[in-house]
Amino acid sequence: MKKAVVVGALGVIGRYIVEHLLGLGGWQVVGLSRRAPAEKTGAEYISVDLLDEADARAKLGHLADVTHVFYCAFQARPSWAEHNAPNLAMLVNAVSPIAAASNSLEHVHLVEGNKIYGSHLGPFKTPAKESDPPHMLPNFYYDQETWLRGFQKGKGWSWSALRPHTVCGFALGNPMNIMTVIAVYAAISKELGLPLRFPGKPGAYAAVYQLTDSVLLAKAMTFCATAPAARNEVFNITNGDFFRWMNVWPRIAEVFEMDWAPPQTIPLTTFMADKALLWEAMVARHDLVPHAYADLAAWPFGDYVFGTDWDVMTDTLKIRRAGFFEFEDTEAMIVRMLRDFRAKRIVP
Repeated sequence: MKKAVVVGALGVIGRYIVEHLLGLGGWQVVGLSRRAPAEKTGAEYISVDLLDEADARAKLGHLADVTHVFYCAFQARPSWAEHNAPNLAMLVNAVSPIAAASNSLEHVHLVEGNKIYGSHLGPFKTPAKESDPPHMLPNFYYDQETWLRGFQKGKGWSWSALRPHTVCGFALGNPMNIMTVIAVYAAISKELGLPLRFPGKPGAYAAVYQLTDSVLLAKAMTFCATAPAARNEVFNITNGDFFRWMNVWPRIAEVFEMDWAPPQTIPLTTFMADKALLWEAMVARHDLVPHAYADLAAWPFGDYVFGTDWDVMTDTLKIRRAGFFEFEDTEAMIVRMLRDFRAKRIVP
């Protein structure tokens, strides 16, 4: 029996690794988060403020039988440089007391992201490879990986890191979830009698892009945490294919049974800011699960993704050479997730 601590257990990455490990059997799971889960999952949950070192040590110092740590927490800040201090502190405050308490620790897995290559800044070298240097610092992924590499030296456990790009799934209050942005935007457009227009830049509509399915990522995380070939290694991970929004957009409109039209660039952060009351009316009229409007869609993240008018491409051959061969058809994933959102009455 293995025992995993999942840090950030209610996010778009964390909740899926929790479900995956429990589904495998042979795993006990402890989830760390700031809030309590809405549903029971079979995992134990600890509410902890990882920015408070004393709180973290008090609540995690008893975890003496942990074998694996999966770190997938993130806190957003207004500017890029401000991300470093809190996100590094959370990693340190999560891993340090567990490593000190558990003689059974085997592996610590860190989830990073494609932004370490500068994918968020503008055109960059594609396809990005793990051997590529980071962009001009600061970059909190670089700081986290550097700390973990140094902290692990001389210890009996190993580490690994994955670099996904634009992870897709369902999670409330997540600052980086493009699928709920698409779903809520499409539903509101339909409610207003509008065609589904791509709201981003024309260049982003035509650029090459990539996504990562949360379920696929959970499988890759488990592989990295248990495969000898992944020890102390960094891997890129995506669905394994590429697409252009211009080719997928008609399929999205089809899922919502609505017309689509050419792109019309609008800042979602501005134009969707006044739609909370409309959403409340839609929840009542369509008998939706009453999730708060502010928790469903991260409009700034939508503006970022739909404003990326340069190619985003990651090389994923290294993880395949190590022995992980899973992949996902991105267009099929988008359609499946959106239909699932409708079936579960998250959107009409």
